[in-house]
Amino acid sequence: MIKENPVSSKGRKPLITMKFGGTSVGSAERMKSVAEIVGDHAQRAEVVVVVSAMGGVTDMLIRAANEASQGDRENWKNVRRELAHRHREAADQLLKAAEQATVLPRLADAVADFENLCSGFSLVREVTPRAMDTLSSLGEVMSANLVAAILRSCGTPAEAIDATELIVTDEHFGNASPIFDETNAKTRQRLAGLRRQGVIPVITGFRGATRSGACTTLGRGGSDYSATIVGAAMDSDEVWIWTDVDGVMTTDPRLVPEARILPEISYREAIELSFFGAKVLHPKTIQPVMKKKIPVWIKNSFNPSCPGTCIVPSAANSHKGVKAITSVSKADLITISGKESLTFPQLAARAFESLSLEEVSTLIVTQSSADNVLCFAIHDADLRRVKARLEKTFELEMLHNDRVSIEIMPHIAIVVAISEDMKGTPGISGRAFGALGRRGINIIAIAQGSSELSISFAVKATDVKEAVKAIHEEFRLKESGAKSQEAIEGKR
Repeated sequence: MIKENPVSSKGRKPLITMKFGGTSVGSAERMKSVAEIVGDHAQRAEVVVVVSAMGGVTDMLIRAANEASQGDRENWKNVRRELAHRHREAADQLLKAAEQATVLPRLADAVADFENLCSGFSLVREVTPRAMDTLSSLGEVMSANLVAAILRSCGTPAEAIDATELIVTDEHFGNASPIFDETNAKTRQRLAGLRRQGVIPVITGFRGATRSGACTTLGRGGSDYSATIVGAAMDSDEVWIWTDVDGVMTTDPRLVPEARILPEISYREAIELSFFGAKVLHPKTIQPVMKKKIPVWIKNSFNPSCPGTCIVPSAANSHKGVKAITSVSKADLITISGKESLTFPQLAARAFESLSLEEVSTLIVTQSSADNVLCFAIHDADLRRVKARLEKTFELEMLHNDRVSIEIMPHIAIVVAISEDMKGTPGISGRAFGALGRRGINIIAIAQGSSELSISFAVKATDVKEAVKAIHEEFRLKESGAKSQEAIEGKR
């Protein structure tokens, strides 16, 4: 982590891109704390800030839009009042009169945009994905303007920047993908003048824009992704993700109270953890920084003195074996069986095409080519759409002599053991099987990634807590945090 050294390895003042999540900017008190953190680090490093909406605001906006589209002409007006009140309250508590005169009209403009959009939704009874992107990211616009104004009130030069000026995306509204070459060029050009003047950019997370200028969003939780996109574009020395936890833990402490902070994990481990439900990072966060090998820190804005977790190209581990465990508690297992008239490749191709059309990812996949059986797990929230799509895909085969059957096992959980150090280490699966068996936990299905980065187990949903605890204890992860810290300090 960058500490007191005033010059980075690149021969200049260190550049840190900091992202603050919704809980970190959730109130006037929290925004004041953000300003203090930024102001403190700005004394010895160049800082770029990315912010989420105030906690709960995005959900509130989306709910109001959906209710308005169903003809509700009143509830969204209550949301409008709440939206204005929360931001005005923070402005009243923290801003001087001169700053209020600057920022309050901008906040009012965002509230007016919300009102106009919802009024339109209630009339036409529809919300298009494009309009939803504009509305759902208004919280970031308001948050960025407030945080920039608070920084200025504290004596730190800052300017709010709409990410629609920086991040160029495709037209996949609701879950857009950046066009990196254009994004990098626009970001550098737009922020160059501010950097020369010593002004801290406070950038809206979560959103971008198409080449034609239409607002898009990067998917729920996409402010993390925004931070690494900007951090990579600016060649930052580090990216810091400020949240409300002390770092990445060996597992969910709600399942295993003995879980410990991991001082260091690798890019690939972080990606695997986020894909399988760890809430610390958006699944795409690591992608922009991998090529440039930029470290990403997970830190707690409620506990700034805690070192946190550093995500790096390759990470130390005190012993071979499992490093972390994550789980998906609400999943369903789908088994598709075909008769001889349909080969396994044909069965699999059509099944996965159905998943692709619904934009659904599998959690685990197993197969028996000889028996013509394909088994995969999906999130419970996706079951209705996937079931309908599969029944349509195999409609003829299911009607004619049951050439294809589809069975669903509900209420399962997926437990995933993760570590890059599992590769080439014998006995990992056996130890995990033994730990689960000793507790009487039945394994419904198992899958191992081809990279040997993870092993996934399907168990009954009612067994997930005991299963995670069993593997955590078997691999002594309670002790791994301290040992990993010792290894890291020794390496440095």
